[in-house]
Amino acid sequence: MEQDKSPRLQVTDASSSNSSNPNDPTSPIVDPSFKPFPLRTKTHTSLELDDYFLGPRDMNHHSKLPYFLRLHGSVFPKMILPLAIVGGWATAITCISKFVHDLGINSVLLTITGFVVSLALSFRSTTAYERYMEGRKYWAQLVVTSRNMARLIWIHTAERHDVSEEQGKADLLGKLTALNLVNAFAVALKHRLRFEPSVEYPDLQPLIANLHTLAGEADQTKLQPKKATPWKTAGEYLGVSFAESNPRKLIKRSNENLGNLPLEILTYLGSYMDHVMKSGQLSVPIHQTHAINNIAVLADVLTGTERILTTPVPIAYSISISQITWVYILVLPFQLYKSLGWVTIFGTILAAYIILGLAAIGYEIENPFGHDVNDLPLDAYCRELAGDIDVLTSMPAPTAEEFIATAENKVLFPLSMTSYENWKSRSLADIRKALRSKATTAAPKLSLERANAQSQSTNAATAVPAFDPSKDRPDGNAC
Repeated sequence: MEQDKSPRLQVTDASSSNSSNPNDPTSPIVDPSFKPFPLRTKTHTSLELDDYFLGPRDMNHHSKLPYFLRLHGSVFPKMILPLAIVGGWATAITCISKFVHDLGINSVLLTITGFVVSLALSFRSTTAYERYMEGRKYWAQLVVTSRNMARLIWIHTAERHDVSEEQGKADLLGKLTALNLVNAFAVALKHRLRFEPSVEYPDLQPLIANLHTLAGEADQTKLQPKKATPWKTAGEYLGVSFAESNPRKLIKRSNENLGNLPLEILTYLGSYMDHVMKSGQLSVPIHQTHAINNIAVLADVLTGTERILTTPVPIAYSISISQITWVYILVLPFQLYKSLGWVTIFGTILAAYIILGLAAIGYEIENPFGHDVNDLPLDAYCRELAGDIDVLTSMPAPTAEEFIATAENKVLFPLSMTSYENWKSRSLADIRKALRSKATTAAPKLSLERANAQSQSTNAATAVPAFDPSKDRPDGNAC
């Protein structure tokens, strides 16, 4: 697989003393081992063999090939072995019918069984896609709730710098710890939905190293997957059921209670919110309500995704649909031989590709949280959320005065390019007149004279020159 060879970045603290040299690797404000998570992963310009079998698919990758020529993202790799079996079966039936004994039967059975197969495949595809979309909706709900929670913590939770410098720094670091918990919840949920019980994953361990959790206290050596043999890997890539491992194997291997890591993270996050409420850092009642509600929504997302994961399509349906499709395909050569002759082989393979392909798609997206090519790109979603939190914390929480009373604030753009201070020096009537002109001159083919006539009722004499749209407009025109 391609390795990320981007240079490691050094991060400095601009608020540190000038005596520290940011370019000195021994400086306390530089961590030479730090490598930030990229907001976007590198887009592959070429695909390696593993990329055809493992996923999820890179959403940033763009292919210029038409869809009917694409292999990456299709179920064709898992169709190779079934199509080879069907091709061999169709060839055997055709050769026996040609050289030994005619095995052809009336094709009326095609119509009857074809209708049943279409119903079965329709049910399979519909239920699988509903589960896929439901999983995506839950993850979108997680993202929007995490963003709201992060904004609530960063903007509305006070830092008590007025008490002391140390107290202010402690509050700031506490907020960053809580934001790490918001990020950790998404990452922990991703691993839980993939039956990955360890806490020593590179994207998770630094976020929860300070927490006491049941999974963290367990023997991590039993929670690490063993390297698969080449034959087993090839079997999994080709969709051989005998080669597929039990996804819960790592969980069953441990004799200890691994707990529920996302739920435990929510417990710590709730404890933090309780702390800032009692300390007065989060004192507005509506903000307190929003904080508690956001934690409840995250718990609802946890339960909803677990419901999708642990409630598959009833096994009776899966067995019956699989049996119906295979019986239909295996009977096809007998029904096609009288009409197609040697073309029966190609016709059977083509029909098998269509029928088994639709069934394979339904099976692949039935669990949208795994590592299949068409599964939800949870890693990308988690990186995006982490990037959003980093952007949020890149600057201190702004105050209204910082962005309102500035020379760059063009409050009446595009009607006027004058600044906030200029408009503040004018009368209220001038501002009202400008707002009226801004609305009326936006209409097509509306003359400057008409706009001025409509605003005469609010015109007032002031020491500052009266508002003239033709002068204040950047292009000198009213519309």
